[in-house]
Amino acid sequence: MRPTKAIVSTAAGIVGLAIALAGCSAATPGGASRSHGAAQVTITLTSGGSGDACMLDASTAAAGPVTFTIKNSSSTAITEVELLSDQRIIGEKENLAPGLKPTSLTLTLGGGTYQVYCPGAEKELQDFRVTGKAASTPGGSASALLTKGTQGYARYVAGVLSDMTTAVAALQKAVDSGDVDAAKAAYALARPFYEKVESDVDGFLLPGTGPTDNTGNLDYLIDMRASNLDPAVGWHGFHAVERDLWTTGITANTRAQAAELTANVTKLAALAKGLTYKPEDLANGAADLLDEVQANKITGEEELYSHLDIVDFAANVEGAQQAFAYLRPGLTKIDAGLTKQVAAQFDKVNAALDAYRDPGQAGGYKVYDAATRAADAGQLSRLVQSLQTPLSKIAEKVATA
Repeated sequence: MRPTKAIVSTAAGIVGLAIALAGCSAATPGGASRSHGAAQVTITLTSGGSGDACMLDASTAAAGPVTFTIKNSSSTAITEVELLSDQRIIGEKENLAPGLKPTSLTLTLGGGTYQVYCPGAEKELQDFRVTGKAASTPGGSASALLTKGTQGYARYVAGVLSDMTTAVAALQKAVDSGDVDAAKAAYALARPFYEKVESDVDGFLLPGTGPTDNTGNLDYLIDMRASNLDPAVGWHGFHAVERDLWTTGITANTRAQAAELTANVTKLAALAKGLTYKPEDLANGAADLLDEVQANKITGEEELYSHLDIVDFAANVEGAQQAFAYLRPGLTKIDAGLTKQVAAQFDKVNAALDAYRDPGQAGGYKVYDAATRAADAGQLSRLVQSLQTPLSKIAEKVATA
């Protein structure tokens, strides 16, 4: 439910940063040691009697190059780690799993205080301080800051799409293995990526097809649901795989659908490469993602078979919050009061979602079954509406800045 990549020049590099920084509890309070010209920080993800933890062996580092070495020794509850700055995810790593070979990332950080978010850990949020020369403070006119924000958001979208191709390939591998439980877990990890950026990429068509032809509509081929099924085209994408995994089990059709999903997600990432945005695009996209929450997630329509709707809900909110966060420096100059109001409402929605976390479930959230919908749908809808109302005012303000 937070952002994605932007500290270094490549999305992949930033991703690793978040993980590395993600120590949700520091093994030692001191500063990082230095070796080979860079500060060295080791992060170990563990599971124990008191819960899962991100153990960071240093809580501070000097400004400049920092090498983070990350090892998941035993945690199954912690699947992602993020580094936040003023609600913006400047680095994250998802789909973490125990037993993988340790990985290292070297990044250059300016001085300042960052927030490390490690969902699923006993302590999920903590400060990570970088001492020395401070990172440059955003400056310039509102218009210039908004333009800079759209560029950062473009990098975020590119990073999400890159991660989605990796996660969907892992889903296909799990399906091909015939292990239903592994495939369900992989589905829950792959699913959120599309929900984070759907409003940015739902208009792409395969060459030679038109907007009314679902045979070439990548949004349909990737994200169709039972409620919008085109009988002439049939089942495709995530929910075709979902249906099989939670009903019939893995069949030849499931394997074919998973392979097709991998191919279509790869095509989408290629077509979306180099997307550019206007500030109002970010604001309108954020509003669209919250509309998705109201229309499909709170009703339980999205994940009809797996009931992983809260996983998708959280992803929609993250994508909307990232769009807002990249607009925030410029929007603050235009209307500081509105900016503060929207930020506070995002915090309330995120706090409500945290109450649904369940590390024992696929995707890390409670199953959104009929009983939960009956009990909670109304209050969740009202909470999202309290965010939608002020958020809807942003597009006009940034478009006329």
